[in-house]
Amino acid sequence: MSTSTPASTSIRSLIAVLDVVDDLPGASEVRERTYQLLASAPGECVVDVGCGTGRAVAEMHQRGVRAVGVDIDDTTLAVARERWPESPFQLADAYHLPLADAEAQGYRADKLYHALDDPGRALLEARRVLAPGGRIVLAGQDWDTLVIDSDQPELTRLLVAARADTVASPRVARAYRTLLLDHEFADVSVEVHTGIFTDSRMLTLVSGLADAAVAGGVLTRAEVEGWVGEQTERARSGRFLLAVPLFVAAGTRR
Repeated sequence: MSTSTPASTSIRSLIAVLDVVDDLPGASEVRERTYQLLASAPGECVVDVGCGTGRAVAEMHQRGVRAVGVDIDDTTLAVARERWPESPFQLADAYHLPLADAEAQGYRADKLYHALDDPGRALLEARRVLAPGGRIVLAGQDWDTLVIDSDQPELTRLLVAARADTVASPRVARAYRTLLLDHEFADVSVEVHTGIFTDSRMLTLVSGLADAAVAGGVLTRAEVEGWVGEQTERARSGRFLLAVPLFVAAGTRR
């Protein structure tokens, strides 16, 4: 008999999805760009907040950086420790990092801030742990800006909005630059890397929009069935298209 709880099963499902995302074309290039923007020297401390299963921590460790992974979920951290036993991982949230004042020279958060109910509070904590001159890099998608080719554009727009409404801070990525400026970071830059997906690997994500709309009472299962069928047929016939803009912002701790 399985001893898995619904919560742990959900986390395992999320890990599987994140593994797929991390292996998609262009994902490694975006991670590499975040490392370039951090500009960390060997031996410097970088905290990766919301590290998930730890791939970025391991990649920075391989570059000689003293990377520390932090995540709020112990199931995810158990996977990270199993996969990357040479790298350190700690259980903590973005508002209470296990670092001393000015201990880190770098701070990285990828696919995290949309899940925070108070991104500004997380940036205050980032300022605390960063030494003057330390670099911060934030990366993530804007949940209101998923581009999906469909014969039903109005319904598609409704589905995207319904999914965004389930996220704590769905539009925070477009606000990265303003948030960094408001919290007195200098040398602030922002860029957009758009992932374009045309095969069935992202069909689960697109179908999840319909599930979110039904769960939220926005639409009925009957109302979304045709849309899901259309997307499934597009994936089968090579006519599927999803575009996801990823925002990457960086700044320097004054």
